[in-house]
Formats: sequence, structure tokens, C-alpha cells
Amino acid sequence: MITLALSKGRIFDESLPLLKAAGIELAEDSESSRRLILATTRPDVRVVLVRATDVPTYVQHGGADLGVAGLDVLLEHGGQGLYQPLDLRIAQCRMSVAVRADFDYAAAVKQGSRIRVATKYVSVARDHFADKGVHVDLIKLYGSMELAPLTGLADAIVDLVSTGSTLAANRLVEVERIMDISSRLVVNQAALKLKQQPIRRIIEAFESALPAVPAKSGQE
Repeated sequence: MITLALSKGRIFDESLPLLKAAGIELAEDSESSRRLILATTRPDVRVVLVRATDVPTYVQHGGADLGVAGLDVLLEHGGQGLYQPLDLRIAQCRMSVAVRADFDYAAAVKQGSRIRVATKYVSVARDHFADKGVHVDLIKLYGSMELAPLTGLADAIVDLVSTGSTLAANRLVEVERIMDISSRLVVNQAALKLKQQPIRRIIEAFESALPAVPAKSGQE
């Protein structure tokens, strides 16, 4: 049995066409089902539904043989024990620095001011600002990043941006693009050795399906 870890939401929705192209379809409606382990039309493949941030952990520790995870999640996780054969080019967005429209970010950086930054991507943010020589105090949050500058909790945020509409609605502006983000296929290295042929077939099917599936620009 091959177990594939997916997270509900945009990654799940955009993974379905790739799965279908690889000959794998869900055997039940994921929207109406309350099951967290879903059978597929292939008797040797099942899907487990986990939180996006947990996908690398399930794959690393053998709870799943392979999974689909965003580059942002993988960078925070560290990617230990994971083989990353494919950039699936789905769930595309970018990781950026954003501030209130009235905050002069460029001046603060130039003056060497210590900037308070709210983010759930602490590792990425720390490395980014260290490379720039910017002094920051990092504040870890898990949701509603836009609130942090509006309430005075932070001067800036590091977060995922797709259309930028949420930033604009909250009077925030994107001042720095850190990196482009997309989702990757990740594989447990031990499973790749023990179940080499079936996993390789899935990887190859995904790879051959990629040109036929157009990349989507996400909605925030």
C-alpha cells in the first residue's frame, strides 16, 4: 500500500488533476466524507488528509510514503529525511515583506533601526534579514498576519502573497519579495528503497503529467 499525504485547501484542489493524470482518483467525495483516510481507484494507493504543516512530518517519519507540500512549509520544516524529486508548479505564490502604507520601510532599514516582524515563517525570515544585515525582532504568529502592523504589534510581516488583494484591503503594501513559492512532491527515503517500483511509477506519472496541467495563479 502506498500512502500519499495531502492537505485540504488549494494544494488538495490543484493536486487532483495531477493525480487523475497519474491514474489515481478518489473513490469518494472528499467534501461530503468525514474520513481522514480516503481510498482511491487504485487499490494500492490511499490518501491521508493532514494539516499542511504536518505533511513533511508524516512523510519523514513514515506515516506517509509521499506527499505534496509547499516550499514555505518545507523550508520551515528543514526537509530532513525527505527526497524532493519534483516541483509540481501548483499553489504558486510568493513570500514577501509587507508593511503599513505609512511605514517608511526603506528608511528604517537604511537607518539601521530594529524592526519588529511578525510571521509564522521564522526560519525563512531570520535568514532573509540576516543576509541583508537588518536587525529584527521576530514575533511568531499563526494567522491573520495583517493584524500585527495594524495593531502596533509589529512594524512588518513576512507572509505568502498571491494577488495582494488582502494586503490592499488592510492598507498594507508589499515592500520586498523574498522568494517564489510552489508545491513539491516529497518522498520518504526509506519508502523509496522498500517500495521503489510503485513509488517511481507515481513520480514518473506526475512528471509526465506536469506539462499538460497549466500552472494556476492563486487567489488570496
